[in-house]
Amino acid sequence: MKDFTVDKIRNVGLIGHGGVGKTSLVEVMLYTAGVTKRLGKVDEGNTVSDYNEDEIERKVSINASLLHLEWKEHKINLLDMPGYADFTGEVIGGLRVCENAVVLISAQSGIEVGTEQVWHIADEYGTARMFFINKMDSEQADFYETLKQLKQRFGQKVAPLVIPLGQGSKFEGLIDLMKMKALRFNPDGKAQEESIPQDMEASGKEHREQLVESIAESDDALLEKFLEKGQLSDEEMISGLRKGIASLEIFPLLCGNSLGNIGMSSVLDCIAEFMPSPADLGKIKAKKAGKNEEVEILVTENGPACAFAFKTVSEPHVGELTYLRVYSGILKSGDDLYNPNQNTSERIGQIYAMNGKQRNEIGSMRAGDMGALVKLRYTRTGDTLCDKREPIVLPPTKFPKPVINLAIKAKTKGEEEKIANGLSKLHEEDPTFIMEVDSDIKQTIIYGQGELHLDVIVDRLKRKFGVEVDIEKPKIPYRETIRKKIEVQGKYKRQSGGRGQYGDVWLRLEPLPRGKGFEFTSEVFGGAVPTKYIPAAEKGVVEAMNEGVLAGCKVVDLKVIIYDGSYHSVDSSDMAFKIAASMGFKKGLIEANPVLLEPIYNVEVIVPEEFMGDVMGDLSSRRGKILGMEPDGSFQKIKAQVPLAELYKYSTSLRSLTQGRGGHTREFSHYEEVPREVAEKIIEEAKKEKEGEK
Repeated sequence: MKDFTVDKIRNVGLIGHGGVGKTSLVEVMLYTAGVTKRLGKVDEGNTVSDYNEDEIERKVSINASLLHLEWKEHKINLLDMPGYADFTGEVIGGLRVCENAVVLISAQSGIEVGTEQVWHIADEYGTARMFFINKMDSEQADFYETLKQLKQRFGQKVAPLVIPLGQGSKFEGLIDLMKMKALRFNPDGKAQEESIPQDMEASGKEHREQLVESIAESDDALLEKFLEKGQLSDEEMISGLRKGIASLEIFPLLCGNSLGNIGMSSVLDCIAEFMPSPADLGKIKAKKAGKNEEVEILVTENGPACAFAFKTVSEPHVGELTYLRVYSGILKSGDDLYNPNQNTSERIGQIYAMNGKQRNEIGSMRAGDMGALVKLRYTRTGDTLCDKREPIVLPPTKFPKPVINLAIKAKTKGEEEKIANGLSKLHEEDPTFIMEVDSDIKQTIIYGQGELHLDVIVDRLKRKFGVEVDIEKPKIPYRETIRKKIEVQGKYKRQSGGRGQYGDVWLRLEPLPRGKGFEFTSEVFGGAVPTKYIPAAEKGVVEAMNEGVLAGCKVVDLKVIIYDGSYHSVDSSDMAFKIAASMGFKKGLIEANPVLLEPIYNVEVIVPEEFMGDVMGDLSSRRGKILGMEPDGSFQKIKAQVPLAELYKYSTSLRSLTQGRGGHTREFSHYEEVPREVAEKIIEEAKKEKEGEK
């Protein structure tokens, strides 16, 4: 493969709601560019980018796949990214390293919740974007209604570069508004230019004028010329469009039908001719390794080597592949680079250009380019590789917090370590998946972005690591606290023939404000309890707090004061005072009006307006408190506080309620008292479980 200079490289992420045809578009792009000789289909499981077993089985993209092609003297790196919210981490990780994105929209469905979600991610990264309205041959296809929706949501920056020749079953090509020519496409995707049909001339001129105005309005100098002359030259149109796209003042729009290979060459032309190259970034921000000092790195081949590991994949028969985006310099096989995140050196081995699972070995990778390295020993997703003489750290990728959790346990005893190792490897591949062993509830909990996400994790655990697990409902980490102040004595006295045990303490238990945790202080005067025994008494209280008196939950938000007691000069010991304090504390808990607390989460739900009533009613039925609503683009954002106990598999329920168009985020807020009737059930269940363990 020939080398491409940084200005001839384009890095493009394909994003959009699930099912809009991103993988099919990639397939046709590769075919049109001559990379493949046949067109694969998602339904047949033979596409280049969806090559994992779970993707073939489920017929959806799960991983971001890296592909590349050559088009008109440019190298275009493509990242085909999943559309389902469960795999949003792949989109975040992918857009982190792309200057450009193609946002796919279905001509039938228009803007969907997935469109909004990926748009927000691209906004955060300042990604240049173009729209592609797909499925123009479908019965309900409506280009002009979709364009209207896009302009309402994203403003007049949306600028069509083409309009369709017909729609639905009559869709047969495009009118190119830059060239003012009709385009009809051969089965191989190549365009044939013709004169615009007479019945479309007026529409073509009208949209051409709107495009000229959009380009002029994106640049003050061009606007001045346009107002003076009433038009722009072809050269001014081209340069103005390029600048407008790079400055996010223009979002060009194209349309077509990926399955029919209509419009693909126009998309590739737009990417190569108008979308920004890595060089257009100018400089990127980083920090000096080990310091908080910010530096700027020039995106050029002539600088010191600097690359970012944006994805880790474990491939059978190959081992770990680390996907890199080079920002500066040139990476060569055999180089030694420094990883400041792990404070270690890495030897660069084989370097590959990727097309799905197909790997072509290349000797080097230049600034702006993407590729994969094999068997790096220490580098993980989010790490920087750089020149040892100029160590810098690129900003990490910020992944979303989990929205669902499940408990798992080994089907076969003794496989706990294999499960832990497998889950650890899966976390390296997918940082949005998290695992923890929760000692409070005595369960292994897995966290993710949705039920499908965790199903995939469990399947991969079995397929890749040969271990099976059972899924359980996670227990809720309830807490217990007290509502009134109490004074209580704890006395431990034992005589067993030799030296006895004697400890005597008086404790005062006081409730603390919610979230304040635990405090222990001493107000003992006159040596009633020698100072050396106070720490033992505190230890006894702390250990007793691990199991409350209602449902055996941890005790929180209280203050314990030891203020009196007595001791024996021979029989007293640390152990005696520890036991005495523990006994006094447990006795005091019962008398101090104990209550059960439950975790409350802040929940934000984004839904189309027509589903607001159903969603708010559902949240209320889950004991949720609606805090407010606000518009979020063409959607509504509902803010609420909901008990964690009521959020089990909520993401699945929400999608069912909103025809798959709703999404949510959650974050722990605080603990709150459980309503009496609910608490009674929890306490009863805890008693039964304890009796069952005996």
